Amino acid sequence: MKPNFPLTLLACLVALPLPALAGGLMLYEVGSDGVGLANAGAAARAQGPATLASNVAGMALLSGTQVSGGAQLLHGNMRFEVDGNTTVGGGDSGNAVEWIPGASLFVTHELGNGWSVGFANYGDFGLSVDYEDDWSGRYFLQDGALMGMTFMPSVAYKFNDQWAVGLGLIGYYAMLSNELAVNNLNPLLSDGRAKFEADDWSYGASLGLIYSPNPGTRLGLSYTSEIDLEFEDNMKLEGLGPLATNALQNRGVLDAATTLKMQVPQTLTFSLYHQLDPQWALLASANWQDWSRFGEVGIDLDSNQPKSASLNANFKDTWHLSLGSQYRFDPRWMWSAGVGYDSSSVADKDRSITVPMGENWRFATGLTHALDEQTELNLSYEFAWMGDMPVTQEKPNGDRVSGSFDGAWIQVLSASATWRF
Repeated sequence: MKPNFPLTLLACLVALPLPALAGGLMLYEVGSDGVGLANAGAAARAQGPATLASNVAGMALLSGTQVSGGAQLLHGNMRFEVDGNTTVGGGDSGNAVEWIPGASLFVTHELGNGWSVGFANYGDFGLSVDYEDDWSGRYFLQDGALMGMTFMPSVAYKFNDQWAVGLGLIGYYAMLSNELAVNNLNPLLSDGRAKFEADDWSYGASLGLIYSPNPGTRLGLSYTSEIDLEFEDNMKLEGLGPLATNALQNRGVLDAATTLKMQVPQTLTFSLYHQLDPQWALLASANWQDWSRFGEVGIDLDSNQPKSASLNANFKDTWHLSLGSQYRFDPRWMWSAGVGYDSSSVADKDRSITVPMGENWRFATGLTHALDEQTELNLSYEFAWMGDMPVTQEKPNGDRVSGSFDGAWIQVLSASATWRF
């Protein structure tokens, strides 16, 4: 049976080519002191302006004006080793996740009479991968990146010493880039290239609630809405031979706009913060992410002969659990530590080169130092272990890549500063 070349080519671009720290593509790491807790207590801590990223209601518990800025670096070990079932020459992938920078900014201001306002700017969605150009999986993916950036003005109100609520309005900017090799179906010709680049703005909301049954104990509940994204652009095709070119022309693809649709999932987080004594505090979190919606990704072709291609990645919802502690061993020094677990958004049989996700364990620690009453510094580190992630992926024309990401991990180094006025 002759493969449907254009349909196969376009379907390769549907799934997102990104490894994950969470069970999906959502990051808890946003360049804040929360990195050192593996997300434990995130929706209940309310210890600084970075609470806007995890629970906007926490802003109502902060006094005066506070500003926090952070930066972080991610680095991973994501090396795919092919096995004997691979039918395409080229070898292993090389390390697909090198150093990736990130930054964040959080500002809160107490208006009085229980009201507070704030603004947050951070990236918590997506990563990027860069495989070797001539590796065996090049017809599935060579390079890919998805970056999501949140801009969120927010307001919070503290009813009394026990109850506080918050609302954030999210302006969401996302960029998507995918590049893969195209098999020209002629051994005398080298591979062609297909590249898709687009961006989009979308909108959503974040809701938060904090209940303090007694001093030193807080329960937090935070919800973020689903955000719909639509990326549209013409694919850039280079180095195609006559057979591939004719196939694309017959389908009206060369001059067609391609649309990729996806959903940043809605999330729900419940957290606990409990201060045992002036030195020790215990923290915990449980989180749900609606990744089953994200799997409904499609491509629409606008041409004289409208065609569509879709790929159901069989995503499933993910769950997160984390425990942590904080120890103030000196009035100016506090040590944090946490461990967290995330389930996988894909089953082993559904894992692909384009979506190399799996369950993971986080191990984190950090130090916070108060220079004076107004200035606080934090340095945190996290190690996320994903282990072995086997993959077998095949095209209708018989091209197959098979093997495993062995011993996969990602580490995060974060530094932040907070100023209080």
